[in-house]
Amino acid sequence: MARQYTLHRQAAPAGPRIDFEAELNPQQCAAVKAPPGPALVIAGAGSGKTRTLTYRVAFLLENGVLPQNVLLLTFTNKAAREMLDRVAGLVPGDITRLWGGTFHSVGNRILRQHASEAGFAPGFSIMDREDQKDMLDAVIAGLGINTKEKRFPKGDVLSDVFSYSLNTRLSIETVLLEKYPHFLEFESEISNAQKKYEARKRASNSLDFDDLLEKTLRLLQNHPAIAEKYQRQFQFILVDEYQDTNHLQADFIDILGAYHKNIMVVGDDAQSIYSWRGANFKNIVDFPRRYPGTNIYKIETNYRSVPDILDVANAAIAANVEQYKKELVAVRLAAPVKPGLIPLGDSNQQAAFIAERILDLREEGIELNEIAVLYRAHFHSMELQMELTRHGVPYQITSGLRFFEQAHIKDVAAFLKYVVNPRDEVAFKRMVRLLPGIGARSAEQIWAGVLRGLEGIAQAPLVLNISEEAPEPAPVSSQGIGIKFGELLGPLKVPPKSQKAWQQLALTLDEIAPRGIPNPPSEMIECVIEAIYDDYAKAEFPNYEQRREDLHTLANFGRQYESAADFLDQLALLTSLDNVGTVAPEDNEMLTLSSVHQAKGLEWRVVFVISLTEGMFPSSRSLESEQAVEEERRLFYVAVTRAKDELYLTFPHLRLNAGYGEMLQRPSRFLAEIPSNLLEEWQISGGY
Repeated sequence: MARQYTLHRQAAPAGPRIDFEAELNPQQCAAVKAPPGPALVIAGAGSGKTRTLTYRVAFLLENGVLPQNVLLLTFTNKAAREMLDRVAGLVPGDITRLWGGTFHSVGNRILRQHASEAGFAPGFSIMDREDQKDMLDAVIAGLGINTKEKRFPKGDVLSDVFSYSLNTRLSIETVLLEKYPHFLEFESEISNAQKKYEARKRASNSLDFDDLLEKTLRLLQNHPAIAEKYQRQFQFILVDEYQDTNHLQADFIDILGAYHKNIMVVGDDAQSIYSWRGANFKNIVDFPRRYPGTNIYKIETNYRSVPDILDVANAAIAANVEQYKKELVAVRLAAPVKPGLIPLGDSNQQAAFIAERILDLREEGIELNEIAVLYRAHFHSMELQMELTRHGVPYQITSGLRFFEQAHIKDVAAFLKYVVNPRDEVAFKRMVRLLPGIGARSAEQIWAGVLRGLEGIAQAPLVLNISEEAPEPAPVSSQGIGIKFGELLGPLKVPPKSQKAWQQLALTLDEIAPRGIPNPPSEMIECVIEAIYDDYAKAEFPNYEQRREDLHTLANFGRQYESAADFLDQLALLTSLDNVGTVAPEDNEMLTLSSVHQAKGLEWRVVFVISLTEGMFPSSRSLESEQAVEEERRLFYVAVTRAKDELYLTFPHLRLNAGYGEMLQRPSRFLAEIPSNLLEEWQISGGY
C-alpha cells in the first residue's frame, strides 16, 4: 500500500496585502473571493471582466496557492500576457511558474512532455495554414478524384470542414449537411481524405493547429495516469470568455478540472456570437447543470457607456429566452443626446449621411480613431467605402480587405475588363487561371495564341452597310474591332483537363458581350457568377456564401451604370483613391469599419450600426430558426455596447436587387423591440 504524504500549503509571500474591497466593486469582489468549487461569473459588457480575473488570480496566490497550481486559459496570447502582467504587478514574488495561455498553447505544452504516448516522436512539427493546405492538396491529388465534371473542394475548404468537425464533435456528414451542402455528394471521398490526411501527418511527425488540443485531449482520455498528474496539479482553473468555447475546449476543461472541480469560468452569455465557427452557446448556459453546486456571480456595473446607451442595450437583449437575466448599470452620467434612430431612403443615402455626420463629429473635436461603423456583413459597407473615399475620409477595415480589393471581386471584374479590352493581358490571365488545369505557364502560352488571333481580326476588312442588301457590319468593340470570343478562343490549344471549362468560358464571353458589345455590367456580373464563378468559389473558398453575397452586391452596384467601361473606370478610381484622406499620414488618424464579430472586445466614443433591416441584420439565413435569431440579437447587443458616448442606428428603406430593381425593406425587428422613448428619431433630407 502506497504511503500517503501531504504537503502543507505554502505561506503567502511577504509584502503588502491587497485591499480587495477598496479596489473592486462589491460584485467584482464577491467573484474574486469566491470559495473553492465551481463558479460561473457572468460579466456584462464593459464591467471589468479582465480586472476580475486578474484579481482572482492574485487572491489565490495571496492565500497560499502556488503559481504552478493555477491554470489560466484564454483565447489570445495577448489576453494571457495582459492578465499575467497585471497579476505580476499586484503580488510580490515570482509567478513565472503559473500556467497561463491559450487553449492550444497549453495543449502544446502538455503534448511536448508526452509526445510518444500521443503517438508522435519528440520534436514534432506544427504546421501553419499554408503547410496544412499544401498537405491537403497533396492528399486530394493522391485520391485520384476526377474533377473534370465537378469541382472537388480545395485544401483550404477541407481544412475548415475537418476543423469544424473536430471542434464540434460532429461527423463529416453532419458538417457537410449543415454548412457545406454543395459538397454532400463527395461525403465518402471527403471522409477518406480525412483518414489519408491523418496518416500523412503521423508519417511526417506533424500536427496542425487543431491537433494541439484534440490530440492532447485524446492523450488525457487514453492515459489516466497522465491525466491524473495534471488534474492534481491544477488546483484552480480559470477560463476567460467561456461563452466562446466549443465542444472540444469544454471537454478539455472538464477533464483537467475533474479532480478538484475548482473551475471558475468567466463570460457573458449575451455576447455568445461565434456559433458559425463552432462555439457552443450551451457550454455557458448549461454549466451549472454540468457542475452541481455552482455559485453564480453577476457583474453588472458598466464603466464604458453612458446610461442612455445601456438602456438601449438592456432593451435590445431582453427578448432572448435563453439567457442569464441581468441589467447593466452605468457609472457614468447621462449623455446630452439620446441614441439616434435614422431612417434613410437607400444605402447610398445611408452612406452619405454617415460620411457627413462623421465629418461633423470631426469638426466637433472627436478624432476619427474614436469613431467606428459596424455592420453585420462585410458587403454592407460597399457604398459607404465609396462615399468615404469621395469625401477623403481615411479609414481602416478590420473585417477584411477593402471591398474592391478582395480576390473574388477582382476575379469577376477580370471577365468584364477582358471583354471591354481584349488586349488586357492581366485580366485575361487572371480569368483563365480560374479554370481547372490552367496555371501560369499554360496561361502564358494561351495568351500568345490570343494575340495572334487578335492580329488576324485587326487585319480583316470591315464590311460597311452602304445599302439595304449589304450585310450588317460587325459590331465594333472598345478596340474598334468586331469580336466573337467563341471564334477567337475556340481554336486555341488548352490542357485536356481544361477543355470543357474552356468551351464554357468562350460561350460565357459571347453571352456577356454579344459580337463584342458588352452588356450592362449588372447583367454581365450575374452571368459570370452563374455560368463559371459560382462553381469555382464553392471549391475554393471556405466562406463561399459570404463571397457570393459580396458578388451579388457588386451586381447591384453595377445597376447604376449602363456602360461596362464606365463601371470599370469607377472601380479603378475608387481603388486608387482608397488611401487618399484629409488627415496627414503621420497622424495615423483613421475611422474604423468593422463587422460586429470583429469588433467584439473593442470600444469607441461614437458607433454607427448600419443596415438594420430584416434579412441584413438579422441576416436572412438566421431567420430559419429562433435559436439563430437569438444569436443575431446577441450580435446586435454586442454592437450597441461598443459605444461609449454616442450611438447611431441606421436603416435604408430601399435596396437595389440585381434583376428585380428596388426592393422595399422592413426595419430590423431588433429596432421594434427598443421602446421608442429610448431613441431620438432623425429625419434626413437631401442627398441621394
